[in-house]
Amino acid sequence: MATEPRPDPEAPEAAGPPAPRRRRLSPWVEYPLLAVVALGLAFLIKTFLVQAFLIPSGSMQNTLQEDDRVLVDKLTPWFGSEAERGEVVVFRDPADWLAGHEMEPPSSVQKALGFVGLMPAAGEQHLIKRVIGVAGDTVECEGTGPLKLNGVPLDEPYVYAGNTPCSNDAGGQFKVTVPAGHLWVMGDHRQESQDSRYHQNDGQGGMLPQKEVVGRAIVVAWPLPHWSTLPIPDTFKTPEN
Repeated sequence: MATEPRPDPEAPEAAGPPAPRRRRLSPWVEYPLLAVVALGLAFLIKTFLVQAFLIPSGSMQNTLQEDDRVLVDKLTPWFGSEAERGEVVVFRDPADWLAGHEMEPPSSVQKALGFVGLMPAAGEQHLIKRVIGVAGDTVECEGTGPLKLNGVPLDEPYVYAGNTPCSNDAGGQFKVTVPAGHLWVMGDHRQESQDSRYHQNDGQGGMLPQKEVVGRAIVVAWPLPHWSTLPIPDTFKTPEN
C-alpha cells in the first residue's frame, strides 16, 4: 500500500520571493517635504478651525489686556452659526473704523507667523469687541447707564473698573434697533472704545454685518499668567434676554 511521505517538521520551508524593499527618500527631499506638509496643515487649521489674534489696544480691558493673544474659533461660522449676545468676537473692519490709526508694516517674522495662524495675516484689519445686540434687539444708553437691552437693564461686571456702562457724550447716548444680519458691538473699556456707538454715521448706523465676523474669541492663550476662557456672561442668559 503506497503511503505519502510525511513532511519533516525540521526541514526548512521553501523560501518565497523576496519582499520588495521600500525605497526611502533622500533627507534632502524628505525634510523639505515634511516642512511643506506641516505648513499646509497649519494653513488649513488657521483658515478653517482656530487662529491666534493679537490684542492691539486696551478697549477690551479688563477682559483682555493689550498684547494678549486670543484663540478664535473659526469653525462654527462655516456651519452657519451666527454670533450671539455676550460673545467676544473678532471681525474685519466693516466701514473704515480704523481710519486714522497708523499700522506698522509687518516684519518678515510677523508675515510668517501670520501665514501659519500664530498672528493675524499681514495687512488684515481686525477689531475685537463684545456683542451686545443681535438682529431685532433694541439697545439703549441714557446718561451714564445702565445699558439697556430690550428695555432690561444689564448687569455688566465685565465693564472696566471706574467706567460707567454708558458714556455721557454725544456718541454715548443712543437708542437703536439692530437690523437683520447685523450686530451691535461695544468694548468692555467703555470710555476707551471706539465701537458701534461712535460709528453711527458710517453708512450702516454703527452696525456690524454678521458676514464680517471672523469668529468667536474662546481662550486667552498668551501670556500664560493671563490664560482664561471667555464664556458668555450670565447677564445675557436671563429669560428676558
